[in-house]
Amino acid sequence: MKVKPLSDRVLVEVEKAETKSAGGIIIPDTAQEKTQTGTVRAVGPGTEKEKITVSVGQRVMYDKYAGTQIKIDGAEHLILKSGDIIAAIE
Repeated sequence: MKVKPLSDRVLVEVEKAETKSAGGIIIPDTAQEKTQTGTVRAVGPGTEKEKITVSVGQRVMYDKYAGTQIKIDGAEHLILKSGDIIAAIE
């Protein structure tokens, strides 16, 4: 399935957070970091007010509760507003 974001939206493939600590302790979802990371898979054209500043293939950090979750070919993805992206990871 192909998904093309519209307006100032960005499609991000979610990276799974570590569920175990270095010592082998299982970390529940509620105790994991508030910010999440993922890889940009598609971007919308942007708007006059909101320009898209990330590109396809770039890793980004976003808030844990941002966006709309969708599943594409079995992989977890989010559709985020570009303003919900906190930082680009290099």
